Amino acid sequence: MRKLLLPLAFGLLIAAPVHAQDSQAAAESETLDLNHIGFAVSKLDATASFFIDTLGWKAAGGQPDYPAKFVTNGKMFVTLWQVTDPETAISFNRKTNVGLHHMAITVRDLPALRDLHRKFVAREDVTIEFAPEFLGDGPATHMMVREPSGLRLEFIVPGSRMPKDK
Repeated sequence: MRKLLLPLAFGLLIAAPVHAQDSQAAAESETLDLNHIGFAVSKLDATASFFIDTLGWKAAGGQPDYPAKFVTNGKMFVTLWQVTDPETAISFNRKTNVGLHHMAITVRDLPALRDLHRKFVAREDVTIEFAPEFLGDGPATHMMVREPSGLRLEFIVPGSRMPKDK
């Protein structure tokens, strides 16, 4: 039981946005926010379509010579970089490789999370690791998918965004 509690406590800690409790500590930090995240992908067009057509993000440029495509939802900015040879690219294994385990994206509310799940089910190139479920004992609710290039993306409604019982 103890082995389960530590990972669960850690997961709950990182699942909700972290806010500085001490304004002095925030003022002393030299780093502020995540500016953007860049992914190497094996299926550039399909991955861009996942963000744009499925999540409703916007195209924000790119570099045809690389090739790369940039996407944004107005708050987050993601750069997608095509690997040189998709046929020989090695897929990331979260248990054996050092690197990005997953990216978690906050979802507005539970109906929006369910709607995303329906969209993911409709896409043959998206793998659903698990459907919406409580994170631990809840009320935070999340799901995990792999988009067309295999990137692990978590979609989460933090407990603070869940309806309050009356």
